[in-house]
Amino acid sequence: MIPKAVLEHAPASARAGSAGPARDRVDADVPAAVRRELETVLDALLARARSLDPVFASDVAERLAAFTLRGGRRNRSRFLWWAARACGAGEDLTPALLRVAAALELIQACALVHDDVMDRSALRRGGPSFHTQLEARYADRCETPGAFGASAAVLAGDLALAWADDLVAAADLPRGTRDSVLEIWRLMRTEMVAGQYLDLYTQATGTRSATLALRTACLKTARYTVERPMALGAAMAGAEAATAAALGAAGRCAGVAFQLRDDLLGVFGDPEVTGKPAGDDIRAGKNTYLAALALSLAAAGPDARTARLLDRSLGDRFLTEDGLAEVREVLRATGAVARVERRVRRLAATAERHLSRAELRGPGQVALVRLLREVASPLPAREEGHHLLASPPTAAVRRAGGGR
Repeated sequence: MIPKAVLEHAPASARAGSAGPARDRVDADVPAAVRRELETVLDALLARARSLDPVFASDVAERLAAFTLRGGRRNRSRFLWWAARACGAGEDLTPALLRVAAALELIQACALVHDDVMDRSALRRGGPSFHTQLEARYADRCETPGAFGASAAVLAGDLALAWADDLVAAADLPRGTRDSVLEIWRLMRTEMVAGQYLDLYTQATGTRSATLALRTACLKTARYTVERPMALGAAMAGAEAATAAALGAAGRCAGVAFQLRDDLLGVFGDPEVTGKPAGDDIRAGKNTYLAALALSLAAAGPDARTARLLDRSLGDRFLTEDGLAEVREVLRATGAVARVERRVRRLAATAERHLSRAELRGPGQVALVRLLREVASPLPAREEGHHLLASPPTAAVRRAGGGR
């Protein structure tokens, strides 16, 4: 358990002058404010870890802290903050919101560390994944560095989850909202695990179901990334039930759109932009909506070879770059890519309609609309050359009857 004095310690951003300027400072740059909060909390956590054991501290705790601070766009924290602001959160809520935001970043670190172990991903956030770092550190001293790295990473993910839970449990939540906030937090954790399990289940069993892929996307991403963080913010601000329901519906649609777009980037994305390898989802045999839809369309098409190519490529960990290029071409040729893009656009539009029904106000309303568009909207066609790998048609596309 984190010492109570640590958890109740307000960050400098929440103590400077008054709550008003602190809130304005967070408004100006939410990710930066959350990073400052994380630094405050992690400094104390690392001091405790060092007092336990220097090896544990340097190998696990310090590495985990660096991994968490290296974070991306802090989308979950941004949804939490702007939902609370749009629901009229008072200035005095700033310290609690930042503390729960820090907890969200820690639970995300847990999810990513565990996810990379399950997917055997070597790259994360533009650098080596957590288990890969430990494998490399002890490669010359360990008979099975891979097994050691994976096991240590599981422990690191567990530590991140424990730290996150402790932060939420000790947060200075408004009177009358603690029970609802903790219930949302508990739901979010369980939904995230359920989504991760379905991801593993479909890979292990070779299940190819578009319906199950959407359910997995909803549990693993939509609720965890968008809907629940917004619900936390709304609950902390004391939002009315109708407003919370509208935010939930908007978040669910935007979250699924986010995952479907991420599926596209997982196959076509430029690693220099996305920070992760392209093609890992194919090699891991993930039952993404994109893959399941493409298999269904290919099976219904005139050329059985297209379906066979996809079927044997999904889950082939030794798939070459040329083989991956063929898969990309077939995904386009079957029409699966175009259909997924259309679905993303529809979901994004539906999310905005739900959001328009919520009783929102102030700068939070504008920021929340902008943020939903950022995560849910498909990449404009004119930007594809920057974000996506080119995939000119070859024989595989011509056999499938496609091409540009």
